[in-house]
Amino acid sequence: MKTLSHWIGGKPVEGVSGNFGPVYNPATGAQEKQVAFASAGEVDAAVRAAKEAFATWGTSSLAKRTSVLFKYRELVDAHREELARLITAEHGKVHSDALGEVARGLEIIELACGIPEKLKGELSTQVSTRVDVAAIRQSLGVVAGITPFNFPAMVPMWMFPIAIACGNTFVLKPSEKVPSAAFKLAELAAEAGLPDGVLNVVNGDKVAVDAILAHPDIAAVSFVGSTPIARYIHTTGTANGKRVQALGGAKNHMLVLPDADLDLAADSAINAAYGSAGERCMAISVVVAVGDTADPLIGKIKERADKLRIGPGDDPASEMGPLITKVHRDKVASYVSGAAAQGADVVIDGTGYTVEGYEDGHWIGVSLLDNVTPEMDAYRDEIFGPVLSVVRVETYDEAIALMNNSPWGNGTAIFTRDGGAARRFQLEVEAGMVGVNVPIPVPVGYHSFGGWKDSLFGDHHIYGNDGVHFYTRGKVVTTRWPDPSDGGINLGFPSNH
Repeated sequence: MKTLSHWIGGKPVEGVSGNFGPVYNPATGAQEKQVAFASAGEVDAAVRAAKEAFATWGTSSLAKRTSVLFKYRELVDAHREELARLITAEHGKVHSDALGEVARGLEIIELACGIPEKLKGELSTQVSTRVDVAAIRQSLGVVAGITPFNFPAMVPMWMFPIAIACGNTFVLKPSEKVPSAAFKLAELAAEAGLPDGVLNVVNGDKVAVDAILAHPDIAAVSFVGSTPIARYIHTTGTANGKRVQALGGAKNHMLVLPDADLDLAADSAINAAYGSAGERCMAISVVVAVGDTADPLIGKIKERADKLRIGPGDDPASEMGPLITKVHRDKVASYVSGAAAQGADVVIDGTGYTVEGYEDGHWIGVSLLDNVTPEMDAYRDEIFGPVLSVVRVETYDEAIALMNNSPWGNGTAIFTRDGGAARRFQLEVEAGMVGVNVPIPVPVGYHSFGGWKDSLFGDHHIYGNDGVHFYTRGKVVTTRWPDPSDGGINLGFPSNH
Protein backbone atom coordinates (compact mmCIF):
# COMPACT_ATOMS: atom_id res chain seq x y z
CA MET A 1 0.00 0.00 0.00
CA LYS A 2 1.30 3.43 -0.93
CA THR A 3 2.35 5.63 1.99
CA LEU A 4 2.15 9.40 1.65
CA SER A 5 4.82 11.37 3.45
CA HIS A 6 5.57 14.99 4.30
CA TRP A 7 7.27 17.70 2.22
CA ILE A 8 9.85 19.56 4.29
CA GLY A 9 12.75 21.72 3.17
CA GLY A 10 12.07 21.19 -0.52
CA LYS A 11 11.91 17.39 -0.56
CA PRO A 12 9.81 14.40 0.55
CA VAL A 13 10.43 13.36 4.14
CA GLU A 14 9.25 10.00 5.43
CA GLY A 15 7.17 10.06 8.60
CA VAL A 16 8.86 8.80 11.74
CA SER A 17 6.03 9.03 14.30
CA GLY A 18 4.80 5.52 13.53
CA ASN A 19 1.23 6.80 13.26
CA PHE A 20 -0.70 6.57 10.01
CA GLY A 21 -4.18 7.32 8.78
CA PRO A 22 -6.19 5.58 6.05
CA VAL A 23 -6.95 7.26 2.72
CA TYR A 24 -10.05 5.82 1.05
CA ASN A 25 -11.50 5.90 -2.42
CA PRO A 26 -15.05 7.03 -1.56
CA ALA A 27 -16.51 5.46 -4.70
CA THR A 28 -15.31 1.96 -3.78
CA GLY A 29 -15.03 2.31 -0.01
CA ALA A 30 -11.59 0.69 -0.21
CA GLN A 31 -8.47 1.99 1.50
CA GLU A 32 -5.95 2.64 -1.25
CA LYS A 33 -3.25 4.59 0.61
CA GLN A 34 -2.09 5.52 4.05
CA VAL A 35 -0.71 8.87 5.16
CA ALA A 36 1.94 9.48 7.78
CA PHE A 37 0.80 11.54 10.78
CA ALA A 38 3.32 14.09 11.97
CA SER A 39 4.46 14.32 15.55
CA ALA A 40 5.10 17.66 17.24
CA GLY A 41 8.77 17.14 16.45
CA GLU A 42 8.09 16.74 12.75
CA VAL A 43 6.00 19.89 12.76
CA ASP A 44 8.91 21.63 14.44
CA ALA A 45 11.23 20.41 11.68
CA ALA A 46 8.95 21.96 9.06
CA VAL A 47 8.82 25.23 10.99
CA ARG A 48 12.61 25.27 11.33
CA ALA A 49 12.95 24.75 7.58
CA ALA A 50 10.50 27.59 6.97
CA LYS A 51 12.26 29.88 9.44
CA GLU A 52 15.62 29.25 7.81
CA ALA A 53 14.16 29.92 4.37
CA PHE A 54 12.54 33.16 5.56
CA ALA A 55 15.99 34.65 6.21
CA THR A 56 16.49 34.99 2.46
CA TRP A 57 12.98 34.71 0.98
CA GLY A 58 11.64 37.48 3.23
CA THR A 59 14.22 39.91 1.86
CA SER A 60 14.03 38.71 -1.75
CA SER A 61 12.92 41.09 -4.46
CA LEU A 62 9.36 41.29 -5.70
CA ALA A 63 10.73 40.50 -9.14
CA LYS A 64 12.18 37.20 -7.93
CA ARG A 65 9.00 36.20 -6.11
CA THR A 66 6.74 36.97 -9.04
CA SER A 67 9.00 35.18 -11.52
CA VAL A 68 8.59 32.00 -9.46
CA LEU A 69 4.84 32.52 -9.17
CA PHE A 70 4.39 33.03 -12.91
CA LYS A 71 6.23 29.78 -13.55
CA TYR A 72 4.18 28.09 -10.84
CA ARG A 73 0.96 29.26 -12.47
CA GLU A 74 2.09 27.66 -15.75
CA LEU A 75 2.89 24.35 -14.06
CA VAL A 76 -0.35 24.13 -12.08
CA ASP A 77 -2.28 24.90 -15.26
CA ALA A 78 -0.36 22.22 -17.17
CA HIS A 79 -1.07 19.66 -14.43
CA ARG A 80 -4.71 20.53 -13.80
CA GLU A 81 -5.92 17.17 -15.15
CA GLU A 82 -3.56 15.27 -12.84
CA LEU A 83 -4.60 17.38 -9.86
CA ALA A 84 -8.26 16.81 -10.68
CA ARG A 85 -7.73 13.04 -10.83
CA LEU A 86 -6.05 13.09 -7.40
CA ILE A 87 -8.96 15.09 -5.98
CA THR A 88 -11.57 12.75 -7.44
CA ALA A 89 -9.77 9.64 -6.24
CA GLU A 90 -9.61 10.81 -2.61
CA HIS A 91 -12.61 13.13 -2.23
CA GLY A 92 -15.04 11.50 -4.66
CA LYS A 93 -16.29 14.63 -6.46
CA VAL A 94 -16.84 14.33 -10.20
CA HIS A 95 -13.98 15.18 -12.50
CA SER A 96 -15.55 18.35 -13.90
CA ASP A 97 -16.08 19.67 -10.37
CA ALA A 98 -12.47 18.84 -9.49
CA LEU A 99 -11.28 20.72 -12.58
CA GLY A 100 -13.37 23.70 -11.51
CA GLU A 101 -11.72 23.59 -8.09
CA VAL A 102 -8.26 23.79 -9.64
CA ALA A 103 -9.38 26.65 -11.88
CA ARG A 104 -10.59 28.67 -8.87
CA GLY A 105 -7.28 28.03 -7.13
CA LEU A 106 -5.42 29.27 -10.19
CA GLU A 107 -7.26 32.58 -9.83
CA ILE A 108 -5.47 33.18 -6.54
CA ILE A 109 -2.07 32.27 -7.98
CA GLU A 110 -2.76 34.83 -10.70
CA LEU A 111 -3.64 37.39 -8.03
CA ALA A 112 -0.36 36.59 -6.26
CA CYS A 113 1.52 37.17 -9.51
CA GLY A 114 0.39 40.79 -9.27
CA ILE A 115 1.63 41.22 -5.69
CA PRO A 116 3.87 44.24 -6.48
CA GLU A 117 0.76 46.35 -7.06
CA LYS A 118 -0.83 45.05 -3.83
CA LEU A 119 2.25 45.91 -1.76
CA LYS A 120 2.62 49.48 -2.93
CA GLY A 121 2.93 51.79 0.05
CA GLU A 122 1.87 55.38 0.66
CA LEU A 123 3.98 58.50 0.91
CA SER A 124 3.19 61.93 2.28
CA THR A 125 5.89 64.50 1.59
CA GLN A 126 6.64 67.69 3.49
CA VAL A 127 4.37 66.92 6.46
CA SER A 128 6.69 69.27 8.27
CA THR A 129 9.76 71.08 7.03
CA ARG A 130 11.73 68.46 5.08
CA VAL A 131 9.86 65.65 6.88
CA ASP A 132 8.24 62.83 4.90
CA VAL A 133 6.04 59.97 6.14
CA ALA A 134 5.78 56.60 4.39
CA ALA A 135 3.48 53.66 5.12
CA ILE A 136 4.75 50.24 4.05
CA ARG A 137 3.71 46.62 4.53
CA GLN A 138 6.11 43.84 5.50
CA SER A 139 5.87 40.08 5.78
CA LEU A 140 5.20 38.31 9.08
CA GLY A 141 7.65 35.42 8.92
CA VAL A 142 6.54 31.78 9.17
CA VAL A 143 2.78 31.33 8.69
CA ALA A 144 0.63 28.21 8.53
CA GLY A 145 -2.55 26.90 6.94
CA ILE A 146 -4.91 24.13 8.07
CA THR A 147 -7.27 23.10 5.29
CA PRO A 148 -10.42 20.92 4.92
CA PHE A 149 -11.21 17.77 2.97
CA ASN A 150 -13.80 19.25 0.62
CA PHE A 151 -11.43 21.40 -1.46
CA PRO A 152 -8.00 19.77 -1.16
CA ALA A 153 -6.39 21.93 -3.87
CA MET A 154 -8.41 25.15 -3.97
CA VAL A 155 -8.37 26.09 -0.29
CA PRO A 156 -4.58 25.62 0.09
CA MET A 157 -4.21 27.80 -3.02
CA TRP A 158 -6.40 30.40 -1.32
CA MET A 159 -3.65 30.67 1.28
CA PHE A 160 -0.05 29.95 0.43
CA PRO A 161 0.40 31.74 -2.94
CA ILE A 162 -0.50 35.11 -1.40
CA ALA A 163 1.44 34.36 1.78
CA ILE A 164 4.66 33.54 -0.05
CA ALA A 165 4.17 36.36 -2.55
CA CYS A 166 4.15 38.73 0.44
CA GLY A 167 7.51 37.30 1.53
CA ASN A 168 6.40 34.79 4.17
CA THR A 169 7.26 31.11 4.33
CA PHE A 170 4.50 28.56 4.79
CA VAL A 171 3.66 25.34 6.62
CA LEU A 172 0.55 23.60 5.26
CA LYS A 173 -1.42 20.94 7.16
CA PRO A 174 -3.97 19.52 4.69
CA SER A 175 -6.85 17.25 5.64
CA GLU A 176 -5.58 13.77 6.38
CA LYS A 177 -8.46 12.39 4.29
CA VAL A 178 -7.24 13.98 1.03
CA PRO A 179 -3.46 14.55 1.23
CA SER A 180 -2.23 13.92 -2.32
CA ALA A 181 -3.23 17.20 -3.98
CA ALA A 182 -1.35 19.33 -1.44
CA PHE A 183 1.77 17.20 -1.87
CA LYS A 184 1.58 17.61 -5.65
CA LEU A 185 1.18 21.38 -5.29
CA ALA A 186 4.38 21.44 -3.21
CA GLU A 187 6.25 19.38 -5.82
CA LEU A 188 5.18 21.78 -8.55
CA ALA A 189 6.29 24.77 -6.47
CA ALA A 190 9.77 23.28 -6.17
CA GLU A 191 9.81 22.66 -9.92
CA ALA A 192 8.88 26.30 -10.45
CA GLY A 193 11.99 27.36 -8.54
CA LEU A 194 10.56 28.11 -5.11
CA PRO A 195 13.51 27.88 -2.70
CA ASP A 196 13.69 24.96 -0.29
CA GLY A 197 11.71 25.52 2.88
CA VAL A 198 9.46 28.29 1.60
CA LEU A 199 6.51 25.87 1.27
CA ASN A 200 6.29 22.82 3.54
CA VAL A 201 3.54 20.21 3.93
CA VAL A 202 3.01 18.17 7.10
CA ASN A 203 0.23 15.61 7.24
CA GLY A 204 -1.46 14.64 10.45
CA ASP A 205 -4.33 14.86 12.89
CA LYS A 206 -5.01 16.94 16.00
CA VAL A 207 -1.44 16.38 17.24
CA ALA A 208 -0.11 18.29 14.23
CA VAL A 209 -2.80 20.96 14.51
CA ASP A 210 -2.02 21.61 18.17
CA ALA A 211 1.70 21.71 17.44
CA ILE A 212 1.08 24.41 14.85
CA LEU A 213 -1.12 26.43 17.19
CA ALA A 214 1.44 26.25 19.99
CA HIS A 215 4.64 26.79 18.01
CA PRO A 216 6.31 30.07 19.00
CA ASP A 217 7.85 30.63 15.57
CA ILE A 218 4.54 30.60 13.67
CA ALA A 219 3.19 34.14 13.41
CA ALA A 220 -0.21 33.50 11.82
CA VAL A 221 -2.61 30.64 11.09
CA SER A 222 -5.29 30.38 8.40
CA PHE A 223 -8.05 27.79 8.73
CA VAL A 224 -11.13 26.63 6.83
CA GLY A 225 -13.47 24.03 8.31
CA SER A 226 -16.39 23.51 10.64
CA THR A 227 -17.54 26.15 13.12
CA PRO A 228 -16.61 24.25 16.31
CA ILE A 229 -13.07 23.65 15.05
CA ALA A 230 -12.78 27.20 13.72
CA ARG A 231 -13.69 28.52 17.16
CA TYR A 232 -11.06 26.22 18.72
CA ILE A 233 -8.39 27.29 16.21
CA HIS A 234 -9.10 30.97 16.83
CA THR A 235 -9.24 30.69 20.62
CA THR A 236 -6.11 28.56 20.90
CA GLY A 237 -4.10 30.40 18.27
CA THR A 238 -4.81 33.87 19.60
CA ALA A 239 -4.09 32.69 23.15
CA ASN A 240 -0.64 31.78 21.85
CA GLY A 241 -0.15 35.25 20.38
CA LYS A 242 -0.89 34.41 16.76
CA ARG A 243 -2.85 36.26 14.15
CA VAL A 244 -5.72 33.93 13.14
CA GLN A 245 -8.31 33.83 10.38
CA ALA A 246 -10.63 30.87 10.91
CA LEU A 247 -13.48 30.33 8.47
CA GLY A 248 -16.25 28.14 9.89
CA GLY A 249 -19.40 26.41 8.72
CA ALA A 250 -22.66 27.64 7.29
CA LYS A 251 -26.35 27.14 6.79
CA ASN A 252 -26.90 29.08 3.58
CA HIS A 253 -30.43 30.22 2.65
CA MET A 254 -31.83 30.94 -0.79
CA LEU A 255 -34.80 33.31 -0.76
CA VAL A 256 -37.28 32.87 -3.63
CA LEU A 257 -39.83 35.66 -4.09
CA PRO A 258 -43.14 35.16 -5.94
CA ASP A 259 -41.93 37.10 -8.99
CA ALA A 260 -38.79 34.98 -9.46
CA ASP A 261 -38.01 32.95 -12.56
CA LEU A 262 -38.84 29.57 -11.04
CA ASP A 263 -37.01 27.57 -13.69
CA LEU A 264 -33.84 29.52 -12.96
CA ALA A 265 -34.46 29.16 -9.23
CA ALA A 266 -34.97 25.40 -9.53
CA ASP A 267 -31.84 24.93 -11.65
CA SER A 268 -29.87 27.01 -9.17
CA ALA A 269 -31.22 25.12 -6.16
CA ILE A 270 -30.18 21.81 -7.74
CA ASN A 271 -26.70 23.07 -8.56
CA ALA A 272 -26.13 24.76 -5.21
CA ALA A 273 -27.61 22.05 -2.98
CA TYR A 274 -26.41 18.89 -4.67
CA GLY A 275 -23.19 19.89 -6.44
CA SER A 276 -20.15 18.17 -4.92
CA ALA A 277 -22.70 16.09 -2.94
CA GLY A 278 -23.43 19.13 -0.79
CA GLU A 279 -19.95 19.06 0.75
CA ARG A 280 -19.43 22.79 0.33
CA CYS A 281 -19.51 25.54 2.94
CA MET A 282 -21.24 27.65 0.28
CA ALA A 283 -23.87 25.05 -0.58
CA ILE A 284 -27.50 26.16 -0.42
CA SER A 285 -29.15 23.95 2.18
CA VAL A 286 -32.38 25.91 2.79
CA VAL A 287 -34.80 27.35 0.25
CA VAL A 288 -37.08 29.98 1.78
CA ALA A 289 -40.17 30.11 -0.42
CA VAL A 290 -42.37 33.19 -0.06
CA GLY A 291 -46.13 33.12 -0.60
CA ASP A 292 -47.41 30.63 -3.13
CA THR A 293 -44.03 29.83 -4.71
CA ALA A 294 -43.32 26.65 -2.72
CA ASP A 295 -45.53 24.11 -4.53
CA PRO A 296 -44.50 24.94 -8.12
CA LEU A 297 -40.85 25.39 -7.10
CA ILE A 298 -40.72 22.05 -5.28
CA GLY A 299 -42.26 20.38 -8.31
CA LYS A 300 -39.57 21.80 -10.58
CA ILE A 301 -36.77 20.86 -8.16
CA LYS A 302 -38.08 17.30 -7.85
CA GLU A 303 -38.39 16.93 -11.61
CA ARG A 304 -34.73 17.87 -12.01
CA ALA A 305 -33.48 15.93 -8.99
CA ASP A 306 -35.03 12.70 -10.23
CA LYS A 307 -32.87 12.92 -13.37
CA LEU A 308 -29.51 13.45 -11.65
CA ARG A 309 -26.90 10.84 -12.45
CA ILE A 310 -24.98 9.69 -9.37
CA GLY A 311 -21.88 7.57 -9.74
CA PRO A 312 -18.08 7.39 -9.53
CA GLY A 313 -16.37 10.73 -10.03
CA ASP A 314 -14.16 9.39 -12.80
CA ASP A 315 -17.20 8.38 -14.88
CA PRO A 316 -17.93 11.25 -17.33
CA ALA A 317 -21.64 10.50 -17.05
CA SER A 318 -21.71 11.14 -13.28
CA GLU A 319 -23.07 14.46 -12.07
CA MET A 320 -22.66 13.75 -8.34
CA GLY A 321 -20.25 11.46 -6.54
CA PRO A 322 -20.16 9.79 -3.10
CA LEU A 323 -19.59 11.34 0.31
CA ILE A 324 -16.13 11.41 1.85
CA THR A 325 -16.58 8.61 4.44
CA LYS A 326 -19.09 5.96 5.46
CA VAL A 327 -19.45 7.62 8.88
CA HIS A 328 -20.35 10.92 7.26
CA ARG A 329 -22.76 9.20 4.86
CA ASP A 330 -24.60 7.64 7.81
CA LYS A 331 -24.73 10.95 9.65
CA VAL A 332 -26.22 12.74 6.64
CA ALA A 333 -28.81 9.98 6.23
CA SER A 334 -29.83 10.35 9.87
CA TYR A 335 -30.97 13.93 9.24
CA VAL A 336 -33.46 12.76 6.60
CA SER A 337 -35.07 10.16 8.85
CA GLY A 338 -34.87 12.61 11.75
CA ALA A 339 -36.67 15.31 9.79
CA ALA A 340 -39.50 12.91 8.98
CA ALA A 341 -39.83 12.00 12.65
CA GLN A 342 -39.96 15.70 13.55
CA GLY A 343 -42.77 16.43 11.09
CA ALA A 344 -41.15 17.38 7.80
CA ASP A 345 -42.44 15.98 4.52
CA VAL A 346 -39.81 13.89 2.72
CA VAL A 347 -40.39 14.66 -0.96
CA ILE A 348 -37.28 12.72 -2.05
CA ASP A 349 -35.47 10.22 0.19
CA GLY A 350 -31.98 9.47 -1.10
CA THR A 351 -30.73 7.54 1.91
CA GLY A 352 -31.00 4.07 0.39
CA TYR A 353 -29.14 4.89 -2.80
CA THR A 354 -26.37 2.64 -4.10
CA VAL A 355 -24.45 2.23 -7.36
CA GLU A 356 -24.25 -1.11 -9.13
CA GLY A 357 -20.74 -2.46 -9.04
CA TYR A 358 -19.74 -0.01 -6.30
CA GLU A 359 -21.93 -1.24 -3.48
CA ASP A 360 -19.28 -0.59 -0.82
CA GLY A 361 -18.89 3.07 -1.77
CA HIS A 362 -20.06 5.92 0.44
CA TRP A 363 -23.23 6.53 -1.55
CA ILE A 364 -26.25 8.60 -0.80
CA GLY A 365 -28.83 10.05 -3.15
CA VAL A 366 -30.26 13.53 -3.08
CA SER A 367 -32.97 14.31 -0.52
CA LEU A 368 -35.62 17.04 -0.58
CA LEU A 369 -37.53 18.02 2.56
CA ASP A 370 -40.66 20.21 2.62
CA ASN A 371 -42.42 22.01 5.48
CA VAL A 372 -39.23 22.23 7.47
CA THR A 373 -39.37 24.48 10.53
CA PRO A 374 -36.57 26.22 12.46
CA GLU A 375 -36.93 23.85 15.41
CA MET A 376 -35.94 20.78 13.38
CA ASP A 377 -32.41 19.38 13.44
CA ALA A 378 -32.29 19.37 9.65
CA TYR A 379 -32.72 23.15 9.75
CA ARG A 380 -30.53 23.96 12.74
CA ASP A 381 -27.44 21.87 11.95
CA GLU A 382 -24.91 22.05 9.15
CA ILE A 383 -25.56 18.72 7.40
CA PHE A 384 -22.80 19.00 4.75
CA GLY A 385 -24.52 16.61 2.38
CA PRO A 386 -27.07 16.53 -0.46
CA VAL A 387 -30.11 17.44 1.65
CA LEU A 388 -32.22 20.47 0.68
CA SER A 389 -34.84 21.82 3.06
CA VAL A 390 -37.76 24.04 2.04
CA VAL A 391 -39.16 26.50 4.57
CA ARG A 392 -42.46 28.21 3.71
CA VAL A 393 -43.09 31.82 4.77
CA GLU A 394 -45.78 34.34 3.86
CA THR A 395 -43.78 37.56 3.48
CA TYR A 396 -40.36 38.98 2.70
CA ASP A 397 -40.12 40.41 6.22
CA GLU A 398 -40.76 36.98 7.73
CA ALA A 399 -38.08 35.53 5.47
CA ILE A 400 -35.41 38.09 6.33
CA ALA A 401 -36.11 37.70 10.06
CA LEU A 402 -35.75 33.92 9.75
CA MET A 403 -32.47 34.17 7.85
CA ASN A 404 -30.95 36.79 10.13
CA ASN A 405 -31.80 34.70 13.17
CA SER A 406 -29.38 32.02 11.99
CA PRO A 407 -26.12 31.84 13.97
CA TRP A 408 -24.25 31.54 10.67
CA GLY A 409 -23.72 34.22 8.07
CA ASN A 410 -21.55 32.76 5.33
CA GLY A 411 -23.44 33.16 2.05
CA THR A 412 -26.98 33.73 0.89
CA ALA A 413 -28.96 34.38 -2.29
CA ILE A 414 -32.19 35.97 -3.47
CA PHE A 415 -34.10 35.10 -6.62
CA THR A 416 -36.35 37.86 -7.89
CA ARG A 417 -37.03 40.12 -10.88
CA ASP A 418 -37.56 43.10 -8.56
CA GLY A 419 -34.46 45.30 -8.37
CA GLY A 420 -35.79 47.19 -5.37
CA ALA A 421 -36.34 43.99 -3.41
CA ALA A 422 -32.89 42.73 -4.35
CA ARG A 423 -31.27 45.99 -3.28
CA ARG A 424 -33.09 45.94 0.04
CA PHE A 425 -32.10 42.32 0.60
CA GLN A 426 -28.41 42.84 -0.03
CA LEU A 427 -28.35 45.62 2.55
CA GLU A 428 -30.53 43.92 5.19
CA VAL A 429 -29.36 40.31 5.15
CA GLU A 430 -26.68 39.41 7.71
CA ALA A 431 -24.19 37.46 5.64
CA GLY A 432 -20.73 38.09 4.26
CA MET A 433 -21.47 37.03 0.66
CA VAL A 434 -24.72 37.71 -1.20
CA GLY A 435 -25.94 36.48 -4.57
CA VAL A 436 -28.69 38.14 -6.60
CA ASN A 437 -30.01 35.41 -8.91
CA VAL A 438 -26.62 33.75 -8.24
CA PRO A 439 -26.87 30.71 -5.95
CA ILE A 440 -23.23 30.31 -4.89
CA PRO A 441 -21.74 33.82 -4.62
CA VAL A 442 -18.09 32.82 -4.16
CA PRO A 443 -16.11 35.97 -4.99
CA VAL A 444 -13.53 36.07 -7.76
CA GLY A 445 -9.91 36.15 -6.65
CA TYR A 446 -9.52 39.91 -6.34
CA HIS A 447 -12.46 40.17 -3.93
CA SER A 448 -12.22 38.50 -0.52
CA PHE A 449 -14.11 35.40 0.66
CA GLY A 450 -15.61 35.27 4.13
CA GLY A 451 -18.76 35.24 6.19
CA TRP A 452 -20.19 36.87 9.30
CA LYS A 453 -21.18 35.66 12.75
CA ASP A 454 -20.26 32.01 13.45
CA SER A 455 -18.95 31.58 9.92
CA LEU A 456 -15.79 33.61 10.62
CA PHE A 457 -13.50 33.98 13.61
CA GLY A 458 -10.95 36.74 13.21
CA ASP A 459 -10.90 40.11 11.49
CA HIS A 460 -9.75 39.18 7.98
CA HIS A 461 -11.51 37.38 5.16
CA ILE A 462 -9.44 35.12 2.92
CA TYR A 463 -7.62 36.05 -0.32
CA GLY A 464 -8.17 39.35 -2.15
CA ASN A 465 -7.07 42.51 -0.33
CA ASP A 466 -7.94 41.00 3.04
CA GLY A 467 -5.57 38.12 2.33
CA VAL A 468 -2.72 40.50 1.56
CA HIS A 469 -3.39 42.45 4.76
CA PHE A 470 -3.59 39.25 6.82
CA TYR A 471 -0.16 38.06 5.67
CA THR A 472 1.54 41.44 6.15
CA ARG A 473 1.78 44.10 8.84
CA GLY A 474 1.94 47.84 8.46
CA LYS A 475 4.83 50.09 9.36
CA VAL A 476 4.98 53.88 9.24
CA VAL A 477 8.36 55.53 8.66
CA THR A 478 8.92 59.22 9.36
CA THR A 479 12.03 60.60 7.70
CA ARG A 480 13.88 63.87 7.94
CA TRP A 481 16.95 64.66 5.85
CA PRO A 482 18.61 68.00 6.55
CA ASP A 483 19.01 70.21 3.55
CA PRO A 484 22.67 70.86 2.65
CA SER A 485 22.05 74.55 3.22
CA ASP A 486 20.98 73.96 6.84
CA GLY A 487 23.50 74.66 9.52
CA GLY A 488 24.13 76.20 12.86
CA ILE A 489 22.71 75.51 16.31
CA ASN A 490 19.14 76.25 17.33
CA LEU A 491 18.06 75.36 20.86
CA GLY A 492 14.50 76.61 20.46
CA PHE A 493 11.43 74.39 20.56
CA PRO A 494 10.70 72.87 17.10
CA SER A 495 7.69 74.25 15.29
CA ASN A 496 5.68 73.12 12.25
CA HIS A 497 6.46 75.73 9.62
